[in-house]
Amino acid sequence: MADAFSSSSESAIQRGVDVAVGGHSPPEKLEELYQIQRTCDFIRQHQFRKVALQFPDELLVDSVAVSVEIETQSSARPFILGDTSYGSCCVDEVAAEHVGADCIVHYGRACLSPSKRLPLMYVFERRPVDVERCASAFRELYPDTQSHIIILYDVNYDHALNDLLTLLSPEYPNLVASELVVEGERCHSHGRMKRQQSDTCLSGRDSNRVICQFGREFSLKSGSSLTDYSMFYIGQEGAALRNFMMTWNRCSFCSFDPITMIGRTESVSINRALMKRYYAIERAKDASVVGILVGTLGVADYLTVIQQLKETIRRAGKKSYMFAMGKLNVPKLANFLEIDIFVLIACPENSLLDSSEFYKPVVTPFEMEVACNKNREWSHEYVTDFRHLLPGGQSHVPLADEEEEGDETDVSLITGALRSHNLLSSEPALSPYGSSVVLRNQMLTVANTNPAASFLAERSWRGLERKLGETPVVKAVEGRRGIAIAYEEEGTSS
Repeated sequence: MADAFSSSSESAIQRGVDVAVGGHSPPEKLEELYQIQRTCDFIRQHQFRKVALQFPDELLVDSVAVSVEIETQSSARPFILGDTSYGSCCVDEVAAEHVGADCIVHYGRACLSPSKRLPLMYVFERRPVDVERCASAFRELYPDTQSHIIILYDVNYDHALNDLLTLLSPEYPNLVASELVVEGERCHSHGRMKRQQSDTCLSGRDSNRVICQFGREFSLKSGSSLTDYSMFYIGQEGAALRNFMMTWNRCSFCSFDPITMIGRTESVSINRALMKRYYAIERAKDASVVGILVGTLGVADYLTVIQQLKETIRRAGKKSYMFAMGKLNVPKLANFLEIDIFVLIACPENSLLDSSEFYKPVVTPFEMEVACNKNREWSHEYVTDFRHLLPGGQSHVPLADEEEEGDETDVSLITGALRSHNLLSSEPALSPYGSSVVLRNQMLTVANTNPAASFLAERSWRGLERKLGETPVVKAVEGRRGIAIAYEEEGTSS
């Protein structure tokens, strides 16, 4: 053990580290798992020269082998996109544009959020599922064969849906199966996946009969509504299931996990989860400074919703700052203590972030709108897709006219203090005297123009200060050599 503490800095840098890596897929399985032939046909058909291959972390072990096969069979030049800036379920168009790619091939599970910059092909990971066990669990969970049931599933189990319907459709006449939908004309579709040519999913086409959300589309029986149906989900517990349950919160859910082979009724209290989100909305109402977190650069219309949020926050009398910091973690957000609350712009599956470990809450654009837009009221509706909040979306609620807005007050349900709404109905003019306060309204009250600067001024420590003339001047001396665990002049450990 003595050698480990007496090594020099050079040997420490060159020291090898054993890292456990998952096994490679057999060469004969690559075609089945990654649909290489179909991918090459897609590349040759459109004469792409540079192809970006986006792999999630768990599939990177096969990325080189897949890349070699595609280059050999299609003569295109592939680039492997390993670590995405945000969630791996979203298409990383920015990284693909950095290498000048003509198209993207996305591997593994996906949230199917629309992206419109580059041509795109999805290759889902075909995870195994025992269809017989799944059908058996379905029958146990739904003994009434006349039940109205909608089958939802993770994209990695799309390949097994036809076999499952063959077993269940004759017994359950009111069974409805969802289909995968990819929005946009530049997305390559294959297999059972439907191709959507317009934003009908956004506008809610035939909303009484056809439901199109989160890359899924299904038709309801004539004369029935969504609340008449139960949901059966195939896949593991995670972001996709949580997103479905929050959005369709008035439907009962059951699930089947293909790994554990267990079917169960989801017993998570949606009402309790919604109340937790409502608590975050109350925190957003109390906030004075809002941080807008850019959690995606690939989902369509993310810039539009950022601008809408900025205007909504400003009209509510709050200040907003925008942050682009890639994948979020607690230390990153802890650097900005002057921010009272964060709002995350991300795909529907990544927007429901559990912020219990963060110092400040992280809310969704919908929750921030409930807090700031007087015309939007809290109800059973819950929106995770921010595109539905934009003009033309099925959940869009316009802001009140500025002329009609007044300085209103209400009581915080958390602190019990009075809070004022619409403090900054217009952008404050700069004072010719450099004052930090400006006229707020005709009652001659004042408001601070920069809450973040005020917060910084109240800190006991404000960062590194130059302290000109206070620091003594000393001659430069030679510093230590080596690494902190064992500097060279300290000798070796015994």
